[in-house]
Amino acid sequence: MISKEQIKFIRSLHRKKFRDSGQQFIIEGPKMIAEAIQYAPESLLKVFGTEPIQGKLPEHVVFEEIDNKTLGQISTLKHPQKQVAICSYLHNETTRPDFYIALDTIQDPGNLGTILRLASWFGVQHIIASKETADCYNPKVVQASMGAIFNVNIEYIDLKDAFEATDLPIYGSLLKGENIYKKEISKKGILVMGNEGNGISDELLSFITDPIAIPQFGNGESLNVAMATAVLLSEFSRPR
Repeated sequence: MISKEQIKFIRSLHRKKFRDSGQQFIIEGPKMIAEAIQYAPESLLKVFGTEPIQGKLPEHVVFEEIDNKTLGQISTLKHPQKQVAICSYLHNETTRPDFYIALDTIQDPGNLGTILRLASWFGVQHIIASKETADCYNPKVVQASMGAIFNVNIEYIDLKDAFEATDLPIYGSLLKGENIYKKEISKKGILVMGNEGNGISDELLSFITDPIAIPQFGNGESLNVAMATAVLLSEFSRPR
């Protein structure tokens, strides 16, 4: 049986300060665990579940069977998904490719998780994020990423320093930018997405070499930042 101390420890990983202290985070459900096994097996430490996972666990990983009550105690979900696993923080590369995303104070965990998922879909392997951006190991981010947390690098840094040091074109998503459907864009560059309410911060605006915008065709008030990221990544991925 899982001990009270183990339950207490796993529940502590729901909070950032304890995740950072132990350099560990939790994932939930068969799909997320399968993604961890495929892309970052070394990060997977232990699996707790009401039933074993389908497939083979890495040799170093221990599975411990628990009941539904215990699953509910350690899960962050309203409707737990059979298994909860503990992972160590991921070793992310700091070498940046020719095209990547920069996130300026994205605060909603669901948005960050969705952007990670989009990056994975469009083959963007690296994201830099301001230190004020939501924690990528927040359970809501991890869940929304649908496993992309394991195959997209995310690096928390000072964006101003990064922009000062690059020679790449910097594309900023702005309301008054150039129509993305008419603009010539490069396969190399940095796509900057701003805060949900305030957009790209004033201190970063001067670094934007190529302001871009998604034109409005109807009467909608605005696009969610994750939706806008999807549209822009689609354009950057399209053969020209």
